[in-house]
Amino acid sequence: MLSARLELPLSGEPSAYALFAHCFTCSKNIRAAVHVTRALSARGYGVVRFDFTGLGESEGDFADTNFTSNIQDLVAAARFMEEELEGPSLLVGHSLGGAAVLRAAPQIESVRAVATVGAPADPVHVLAHVVEDRDEIERTGEAEVRIGGRPFRIRRQFLDDLESQQMEAAVSGLGRPLLIFHSPIDDIVGIENAARLYEMARHPKSFVSLDRADHLLGDESDSQYVGDVLAAWASRYLPADASTEEPEDLGAADRVVTRTGTEGFRTDIRVRRHALTADEPISVGGEDAGPTPYDLLLAGLGACTSMTLQMYARRKGWPLQEARVRLRHRRKHANDCLDCATDPDPRLDVVDREVELSGDLDDEQRTRLLEIADRCPVHRTLEAGVHVRTTSGE
Repeated sequence: MLSARLELPLSGEPSAYALFAHCFTCSKNIRAAVHVTRALSARGYGVVRFDFTGLGESEGDFADTNFTSNIQDLVAAARFMEEELEGPSLLVGHSLGGAAVLRAAPQIESVRAVATVGAPADPVHVLAHVVEDRDEIERTGEAEVRIGGRPFRIRRQFLDDLESQQMEAAVSGLGRPLLIFHSPIDDIVGIENAARLYEMARHPKSFVSLDRADHLLGDESDSQYVGDVLAAWASRYLPADASTEEPEDLGAADRVVTRTGTEGFRTDIRVRRHALTADEPISVGGEDAGPTPYDLLLAGLGACTSMTLQMYARRKGWPLQEARVRLRHRRKHANDCLDCATDPDPRLDVVDREVELSGDLDDEQRTRLLEIADRCPVHRTLEAGVHVRTTSGE
């Protein structure tokens, strides 16, 4: 059994489905795979990423696998999608997974476009990772090698299978649009591999240079960039990006939908046609992929404050050029609040708000505007307190 994860858009049916193949000896949960698939789902795609046999959470013995079995795993995942969801329109492969999707695409009828990230032009390139152990593998039939600091058992049939692959015929006969991502400083799979793949492929074909990125796309901004560019490119060949269509009926126009999965605290937020992301800092187990919930609370108060000030100034005809609001949230814990008995404002949560007004305003106008700041709707809501009613959505 292969283990997989499905990423879906927060609202609306996916405009199309994609299937992601991870790099050699990696897993579906490597950061590059997570970030690329999330970027695609944010653009309206449903994405399945899975672990190849014997890796991650998938069953089986890695020593029994080879490049051909990787292709079979990809086809099996696509068949599952066809039966349970919808056949993948887009195949995406990272490193050796990129070579695998190039070979698997002709066997998956639903595929309309293919993309690779840091892929080798010839799967035999992976031998460079085990070259020191190749003599032992040839002599004894197998050996334990260390890749990325982890032990893996590789057998001779794995090497023989890699050497038997005919990539040029597969790439030139792909028959689908191809997008090649590669970093010019990739020290695992050199940039010459991208040049070779591009030379072998037929149009329509495209190349995107991942300037300054490492092979594993360790910087989230690089994998996010891949996902965003990939979604834009694929929209030319796949159904329209769901982000450009009307989202599902979320009920009232002021309804907000959030979703937090099992990985960390990253949360997708949908407000009408707007997509946002919230998260927690790395120090508390998040990825710092977006503002925290309290950051968003402060943002709401700050936005409401500056909007209210501009509305009032415009109605009065006052020359307010810009209203800038700086906010900070702090909490007085009960056991730390030694002065609570005498504090005129004993609440535990405190928001410090600084209002900066730009423009040719006189002192009286500035004083009045600071008074108006306390009358913004969000401020009044926070001051009055809020009753939250929770019901089951099932």
